[in-house]
Amino acid sequence: MSTFILVPGAWLGAWAWAETAEALRELGHDPRPVTLTGLAERAGEAAPGVDLDTHIADILRFAGTAGDLTLVAHSYAAAPVTGAAARLGSQLARVVYVDSAPFAEGMRMLDLMPPDAATALRGQLVDGRLPFPPLDQLSGSVTGLGPRQRELLRTSATPHPFGTYEQGLPAPVEPGPDVDRVLVACEDFATMLDAGVPALAAVNGPPWRRYDLATGHWPMLSEPGRLAGLLDTAAKST
Repeated sequence: MSTFILVPGAWLGAWAWAETAEALRELGHDPRPVTLTGLAERAGEAAPGVDLDTHIADILRFAGTAGDLTLVAHSYAAAPVTGAAARLGSQLARVVYVDSAPFAEGMRMLDLMPPDAATALRGQLVDGRLPFPPLDQLSGSVTGLGPRQRELLRTSATPHPFGTYEQGLPAPVEPGPDVDRVLVACEDFATMLDAGVPALAAVNGPPWRRYDLATGHWPMLSEPGRLAGLLDTAAKST
């Protein structure tokens, strides 16, 4: 049995992991979905000071003193999970990046996009938070989402604290050398890896282990059972 700390991406809360968590329980694991400060049922905690430090602290507090942990990051969560993984020491057995990759020291979410796109995002802010975009603007990333999953996203996603996009990831950023490192790559991300994108070279081979999942950017919604199966396989085949 493995303990999975499931950290959702931008706009999401623990709710996004519900079906994946249930599938992991059926496989004999202990899944623990997290809601980060300012999101979902914690939306009332949003404040100008919410940043990466806040979300790293959330994950560490949630982990407590439990050991043999598998830390799972979806999308945006790669940033705070990278920070938390480097601080969990011997508690951490494995880190899994789902359609995402670890951040380097000082890297910001805004560094992943052109300056004009970052400026456009700032123009969308409401009270320092970034609203969830219309689904028709998300193109191929919604592959695999049926009407029920799309409605769940539309009704459950909450504005994301933008300070988490603006802060560079603070040191330390490297987990222990014995921590198992895993990527779960969905369609678009797998294409980038296969194309040999230089920024991803460090994770496109050993010691990283890669599993591909033929779906869009939200596999916990589009393919929760298959995602749980890959996480189970990763935990059993270190």
